Amino acid sequence: MRPAAPSVPLSPPAAAGAPRRDGEVLKKLLPYFWQYRWRVALALGFMVGAKLATVGVPLLLKKIVDQLDAAQANPLFVLPVGLLVAYGALRLCTSLFTELRELVFAKATEGAARAISLQVFRHLHDLSLRFHLERQTGGMTRDIERGTRAVHSLISFSLYSILPTLIEVVLVLSLLGGLFDWAFAAITGAALVLYVTYTITVTEWRTKFRRQLNEIDSATHTQAIDSLLNYETVKYFGAEDFEARRYDASLERLRQAQLKSQTTLSLLNTGQQLIIATALVLMLWRATQGVSEGRLSLGDLVMVNAFMIQLYIPLNFLGVLYREIKQSLTDLDKMFGLLGREREVAEAPGAPALRVQGGRVEFDAVDFAYDPARPVLHGVSFTIEPGQRVAVVGPSGSGKSTLARLLFRFYDVKAGAVRIDGQDIRHVTQHSLRQALGIVPQDAVLFNDTLGYNIGYAKEGATPAEIEAAAQAAQLDGFIRSTPQGYGTRVGERGLKLSGGEKQRVAIARTLLKNPPILIFDEATSALDSHNERAIQAQLDAVGQNKTVLVIAHRLSTVVDADQILVLEAGRIVERGRHAELLARGGAYARMWNLQANSQAPDA
Repeated sequence: MRPAAPSVPLSPPAAAGAPRRDGEVLKKLLPYFWQYRWRVALALGFMVGAKLATVGVPLLLKKIVDQLDAAQANPLFVLPVGLLVAYGALRLCTSLFTELRELVFAKATEGAARAISLQVFRHLHDLSLRFHLERQTGGMTRDIERGTRAVHSLISFSLYSILPTLIEVVLVLSLLGGLFDWAFAAITGAALVLYVTYTITVTEWRTKFRRQLNEIDSATHTQAIDSLLNYETVKYFGAEDFEARRYDASLERLRQAQLKSQTTLSLLNTGQQLIIATALVLMLWRATQGVSEGRLSLGDLVMVNAFMIQLYIPLNFLGVLYREIKQSLTDLDKMFGLLGREREVAEAPGAPALRVQGGRVEFDAVDFAYDPARPVLHGVSFTIEPGQRVAVVGPSGSGKSTLARLLFRFYDVKAGAVRIDGQDIRHVTQHSLRQALGIVPQDAVLFNDTLGYNIGYAKEGATPAEIEAAAQAAQLDGFIRSTPQGYGTRVGERGLKLSGGEKQRVAIARTLLKNPPILIFDEATSALDSHNERAIQAQLDAVGQNKTVLVIAHRLSTVVDADQILVLEAGRIVERGRHAELLARGGAYARMWNLQANSQAPDA
């Protein structure tokens, strides 16, 4: 009986460690814009020009109103055409400079976002297999997506909104203090200080709710992706309603978090409007009093009102802008956190490329554990000479597949060494190491692309002729040509549109195309029926001719011709020798052989 649909726990952060301070995040972001520093300077120049034009509009408006007011007592009044044209020109300059600023800076923003995304993508591929086995794909992709979007948001809100507003505030306060008495500047300044203080205080308080909302959103996305990726499993157990209930529980938590976020946002907006309205009333009262006493002109009143409208309209959005900037910094911090993940398998500085001379593979007293409390390998030593085929057999969990992972250097050994042609693989570049290795795994995972793409993936720039030759050698060409799209046939998510035998043949074709000197067959036929097993085993034997081959096998019938068979139990080699020798000893290998030979279900 399935448990009741639980509320989904918050997804763990993509990166370890406490969140960075905003200044630290900005410090990490700035180098990505350094190469565009001249564009940044030019964009800032256009921004200042736009704000000077914006502040000039009320000044011209004052002059126009004052001239119109004076015209009532002057019968020879001439329409101030020059002022009207200048007024229109300033309005145009405001929009023109703003558009030029965005046009000039767009390349910097897009370039920085591209550079960060590419660096994160490369770094994720450089991280160890352990990280990718533990990750939550949906939540991680959500973090990357939000982080990339945060670059655009941060620039848009800071350079296009906050900074221009600050420039305008300085200009307006200077004009009010210079043209009128101190009270105008004092009221405006006090209102701005109160407004900013209130906005920052409440927004900081709200940040925890927004962060929680994002975590719940990531967890919900992760659960949905995981359920869809396991579509067949859901169908096998008729668990559609169960998955829907789990997802609905997540959506309910998301709804509650969104309501809490919206409630606090309404509180923020109401307080902001109260401060703005009070300041406007005081400013207009002061200006109206000045007009009635003759100290100010009607144009002064219009100018003060225009200044306040221009100033407070962008301030209306200060709470939203500050919240979005804080959220963008939080999202960037999460993405930078991925970049901060240490590489468990690091490249040695100045490591040379692997020089393959014959393909001699040596495991020398190798100890290894995925978890320190649970060792997997204990002092494993063996050698595969060039052109030899060595098989490793043993029960599940004995550490067989771990040997392949260590040879590919997905992990580093804890003690001992793995060498190829006498070179410790920890001291050579990982790219050159993996170029020398080829693998046909138990479960060949394919890209959701075409058959031609999946075969050609083994060799960048492979020609169609090379791809077809590899498919023919793997006896896959006939199947491919029987499909309507041929080599353009899409294989579906993880290759689910193909049978197990077809996927294995694609894996063999890829290996043939790569043509490495060292091959690993990791239980390559264990998931196949007897007919397909025999056909693919014959292909594997042909592929391994004149190459160094490590065979990891469950079915002993597939390794009887091996040059040496190693029997692994609980991470230790308990027997080694050829098939006939091991049978004659009557030990662990002989027991396994008899058990499989007498079994009524050898494929189980």
